[in-house]
Amino acid sequence: MGDFSIQISSKLINQLAEGNDQPKRKAKKTKPKVSPQRKVEQEAKTHHHDAEKPNPVGELPMQPPFFFPIPQQAAAAAASAELELIKSVSKESEKVLEKLEKVEKNLVHEVTERSKELREKEFKIPEPKPMPCSEDHEAWMKCYKENIDNPLKCSGLVRSYQECARRCRQQVNPEEK
Repeated sequence: MGDFSIQISSKLINQLAEGNDQPKRKAKKTKPKVSPQRKVEQEAKTHHHDAEKPNPVGELPMQPPFFFPIPQQAAAAAASAELELIKSVSKESEKVLEKLEKVEKNLVHEVTERSKELREKEFKIPEPKPMPCSEDHEAWMKCYKENIDNPLKCSGLVRSYQECARRCRQQVNPEEK
């Protein structure tokens, strides 16, 4: 390959240092390619329109409107009717909400009461039943404590306690004799 060198001019360095990014030449505007047949058709159209009515260069043909405006009274009536409908639906919803809140309160109260009843029934400490023959038991125990030297004096109390215990067992299990 051959030797070559690049020379940078002081003008280019100054231009780059100043930040002038302006190109020396203006860019060319490209024109769209038009086939000869289309070119003839376009010319015919422009001549045809020019013959019908003269148009200034800046004026565009008038387009028909895409929608027709609604008269103000009809729009206001429709809007107020829709607003009233929305208000009535809102009031009905509020009434339903109030009814549901009342039902909820009643259900909460009912469930609370039932839970209290169940808790009282299930977790209630039963009242202790009096011990059968407790009076006879206390009597012979007292007698033994008083008569440590002669325990035979308490034999009548012990027999009455045994008889009471036998009766209680028969009440619980009538099959025993």
